[in-house]
Amino acid sequence: MSKLILGFSGMPGAGKGTATKYIQDRYGASMFRFSTVLSDCVKRISLPASRENLIKMSEALRKYFGEDILAYVVEKDAVGDDSDIVAIDGIRRLQDLAALEPIPYFKLIAITAPPEVRFKRLTGRGEHENETEMTWEQFMKEEQASTEVTIPPVLARATETVDNSGDLASLQAQLDALMAKYDKQPKV
Repeated sequence: MSKLILGFSGMPGAGKGTATKYIQDRYGASMFRFSTVLSDCVKRISLPASRENLIKMSEALRKYFGEDILAYVVEKDAVGDDSDIVAIDGIRRLQDLAALEPIPYFKLIAITAPPEVRFKRLTGRGEHENETEMTWEQFMKEEQASTEVTIPPVLARATETVDNSGDLASLQAQLDALMAKYDKQPKV
């Protein structure tokens, strides 16, 4: 079976993590997240893994080590992984594609959902510190953060688009159709 690397991009709360977890669970994919590198760095220096701290860490790493630093970390992990399917969560910048787009078996998947749906998901999940207390105004302000305004140009380069404005079953059906398109069968 040929290798397939799926990179997922989308605005916060669009469902990138849900999509990659589904691909991992149903298709046996290995999963990597751009934010894992950032979380590891933030936790290592004993700071809370808040969205604000992750943004600051991203900005610092990119400023001092190059805009594409995280792309090469994730690309090395994905290509070196033994799985025939790899799902990458959290492609946010065009520079994140620098090491991935040249790979012939890489596909960029845009996960989309309206802001109101994404806000409800973010405040309901509490993945990052202070998310459950986030107001609509804070959410809209964070949409303008340096790590968020770079996402729409990435989405424009997507090979495929998945509309996640519906329920979980709808998302899963779209992902199953996508995997069938690339001749990948469920493992579970």
